[in-house]
Amino acid sequence: MSKPLSHYDEQGRASMVDVSGKAPTKRTATAQAFVRMNARVLSALSDNPKGNPLEVARIAGIQAAKRTSDLIPLCHSLPLSHADVSCTVETDGVRIAATASTNAQTGVEMEALTAAAVAALTVYDMTKALDKGISIENIVLLEKTGGKSGDYRRDSAV
Repeated sequence: MSKPLSHYDEQGRASMVDVSGKAPTKRTATAQAFVRMNARVLSALSDNPKGNPLEVARIAGIQAAKRTSDLIPLCHSLPLSHADVSCTVETDGVRIAATASTNAQTGVEMEALTAAAVAALTVYDMTKALDKGISIENIVLLEKTGGKSGDYRRDSAV
C-alpha cells in the first residue's frame, strides 16, 4: 500500500501540512536545471546588451528561493540560512545548480527546485532574442539532507 499524499485532508481537499509538532533540524537541498542552446547563443552570452545572463540568472535564482512560498500555494515560508546558484557553460548549454539550507521543521527541496527553475527561465529570457528554440530541461532534485525521511541522493546524472 502506498503512503497517502500529505497535502490532502480527510475530505480530499488540498491543505497545508501542519509541521508545528516537528522539531527544527538542519536541512539542505540541491537541484539542477539545464538550458539547452546552440553554439551561436552560447558564444553570445558575454556580449548580451542586457548584462551578463549567467550573473542575472544567479541572482534571480537566489531571489526565487527566498520567495518560493509566494509561488507554490501550500509551501511553508522558511527562514533560509543560505541559498546559492551557480551557472556552468557546457558544450550544448548552461547547467544550473541551486542549493538551499535552513534549520526548520520542513525541508528546502522546493526552494532549491524553484531557484533552479527561475534561474533557467532567466537565462532563457535574456537569450530568447537570439533563438526561440532554447529549451529548459531536467529540473530535478539532486540531493537533500535532514528531516524524518532522511537523506536522498539521485542515483543517475541528468
